[in-house]
Amino acid sequence: MTEGVDLTIFIAMTAVFIVITLLLGWYGYKNTANNQEFLLGRNKTGPVIIALSYGATFLSASAVIGFGGQSAVHGMTLLWLCFLNLFLGLIVAFLVFGGRTRRIGRRLGASTFADFLGKVYKSKGIRVFTAALILVMMPIYAAAVLKGGVNSLAVITGLTEYYNYILIGLSLIVAVYVVYGGIIAVMYNDAFQAAIMFIGMAVILIVTYCYFGGVTAGNSALENLWDASAFDLKSLGVAEGFNGWTSVADFGTKEWMTVVTTFLMGVGIGALTQPQLVVRYMSAKSDRDLNKSLIIGSIFMLVIVGSAYTVGSLTNVYFIDNYGLTSYQYITSIGLGTDFIIPEYILEIFKSVTFGDLFISLFLLSLICASISTISALMHTIGVAGGYDLYSVYRNRKYKAKGDSQSINLNRLFIVVFMILVVVYCYLMPKDIIAKATSVFMGITAAALLPAYFHSLYSKKPSRVAAIASIAVGSISYLFCALFINAGTCVFLPICQAITGSNVLFPGTAIAALDPLIIALPLSIIAMIIVLLCKRNDNEM
Repeated sequence: MTEGVDLTIFIAMTAVFIVITLLLGWYGYKNTANNQEFLLGRNKTGPVIIALSYGATFLSASAVIGFGGQSAVHGMTLLWLCFLNLFLGLIVAFLVFGGRTRRIGRRLGASTFADFLGKVYKSKGIRVFTAALILVMMPIYAAAVLKGGVNSLAVITGLTEYYNYILIGLSLIVAVYVVYGGIIAVMYNDAFQAAIMFIGMAVILIVTYCYFGGVTAGNSALENLWDASAFDLKSLGVAEGFNGWTSVADFGTKEWMTVVTTFLMGVGIGALTQPQLVVRYMSAKSDRDLNKSLIIGSIFMLVIVGSAYTVGSLTNVYFIDNYGLTSYQYITSIGLGTDFIIPEYILEIFKSVTFGDLFISLFLLSLICASISTISALMHTIGVAGGYDLYSVYRNRKYKAKGDSQSINLNRLFIVVFMILVVVYCYLMPKDIIAKATSVFMGITAAALLPAYFHSLYSKKPSRVAAIASIAVGSISYLFCALFINAGTCVFLPICQAITGSNVLFPGTAIAALDPLIIALPLSIIAMIIVLLCKRNDNEM
């Protein structure tokens, strides 16, 4: 493995970054006078801040190193995820969901996603379930993002013996500005961090293609690598049906199931129901500002994910030329996992470039930004889910009070407690967890909440019964499939292993690679439609 970056340059750049981050946290603190501003800011956020904050929150270290590493293994098919991120995660999200969410949320006085659904359906149960789902599942996602960032940072800098200090240091930075600055500090820091990510990833893409002699030469070299007779699929980390790094896998095979249903559809569709992203719509000043932010966000997302997935695939050419091994073969030969492919590639390729240490430090800052921009949004969402949503319902029931909690300190307490829990999770998680944890969190939120969310926006009289049925069926079916059907997700809680002696019910089959969302979301939609049809028939009678 290549030696780490020049620490003098990296520490100097990091010191400037930390100072600016804390100053923006202080700005948020000075402009947060009450709980409403802690939750949504001042409802006057401009299009540039919304776009960059949305993009930085959406595209975490999961996109850069998690899915970048997966693209090195599975190839450029993952560029379709770039399209889905752009089409579903931005265009559909903003045009179909964004404006209506902002207007309805403003009319109802909703401040969080759970609060929004609860007030639309006039259901404390739906609000409690949504908040509980966030508190249970989101810390796992946050821990995966944090772990990925810290792991790569420790390896690239060569400071692996200081892993604990790096982990705690990043956690403290996030905790300080989120706890004190609220959503204003989170969004302004997101925008600052997004700018660094944009520059860093653009430089990496340009240098990569320059190294390979241009776009055509690089892509041709990757295409020419594949020889089915020369590779053992298992040694490449792929499954039956893999056809090379520039071709789509055979339809219906294990490889196709993994790439298309888990990575593409699972993450692409799941982006529509991310609680931390929905709040960005609600904080906008107007629908016009949301539409403006769509253009800026599209450019940002195209550069970040397009660069990560393209560079990830092309790393195979580099490692084959230098070591005679594919990216997966090389990284596993030195005892690391796929989450380290992109960092190791960056470390090696920039060592031969003028001012290479400067560019490596820039990438590391991009990586830090990708991690903490998402973690800060997740921690803010977790804190208000507990301190605002759950406590409001509890207080109103126990003390017969009306209205929502206005305690900023309670939100802050939840953030601190769950930040500690996230750090603990980092020590318990296995390697190569980022992409998988992202898919699981986005999948279960989509299966449970997407039909109810859409219905709340486009029905004149949203049906609470239909929403509850959809949420129940979506949640139960997703959990069942995740724990008993899908071989990738059953590792989170090996119940099937304990009951049947096998990891999944159908081991060794293509079904074991089918993402739970592909089953759970249609069932959730069907449950809602059936209840709505039954209610209409009852009314007609």
